[in-house]
Amino acid sequence: MATNIRRVFAVAAVSMLPCVSLAADVPADQQERLVEAATVLKEIRATPDSDVPASLWNKASCVIVVPGLKKAAFVFGGEYGKGLMSCRRGTDWSAPVFMRVEKGSWGAQIGAQSIDLVLLVMNDKGVQKLLGNKVTLGAEASVAAGPVGRDARAATDAQMQAEILSYSRTQGLFAGINLSGGTLRPDADDNAEVYGTGVTPKDVLAGGRVKTPAAARPFLDALRRL
Repeated sequence: MATNIRRVFAVAAVSMLPCVSLAADVPADQQERLVEAATVLKEIRATPDSDVPASLWNKASCVIVVPGLKKAAFVFGGEYGKGLMSCRRGTDWSAPVFMRVEKGSWGAQIGAQSIDLVLLVMNDKGVQKLLGNKVTLGAEASVAAGPVGRDARAATDAQMQAEILSYSRTQGLFAGINLSGGTLRPDADDNAEVYGTGVTPKDVLAGGRVKTPAAARPFLDALRRL
C-alpha cells in the first residue's frame, strides 16, 4: 500500500510546474488549528489503553484531525467543521491539506459538547477519493467506528475492511464514532490562503511544488511520534 501511495505522489510530482511560492504568512486561525490538532494527537497517545491500536496507526495512509468541533458549528457556521489531513510520504509525513467535515445524521451524537475527530484513511482507494471533491462517508467512501485499545484483533470485519476509521473524543473519553452520512472535502479557501491559488491537494501531499509551512511543525512532529 505504501509503495502505491509513493507511486501516486511521484507521478504527480513529475508533472508539476516549477515550485510555487508559499503564502507569506499562515493566517492565525490556521495556525491555531495546527497547534490544536497536534495537541489532540499527543493527548490521545498519552493514554495507551484508550488509544488507537498501534497496528492501525502504522497501517494508516493518511490521518485527519478535526479539533474542537462544536454543535454550534453545525447550526451557525455553515454546517461544517475544519481540520487537517497529512499522508505518509516515504518515511515522513506530507504537508497538511486543510479539510472540512460537514454535517450528517451523526450530528445529534455531538450534543452540546465540543469534540475532537480523528480519522484514519486506511488505503489508496480512500486517499484518492479524498483528493477529489466532496466525499459522502458511508456511500462514496466506506467508514466505520474505529476500535480502541492496545490490540486491534478485536476489530470486526467491517472495521478492518473500511476505507476510513473514525474516532471522537469528548470530555476526555476517546471512542469510535459512526460518521456515516457526513461529508469530507478539501477546504479550497484555506488551502489557497496557505499554499497559494492553483495548488491542488495532490500537489500539497506530493511535495516538490509547495514548501511545508513552519507553522505545521507541531502537527507533523506529533504524527512522527505515532
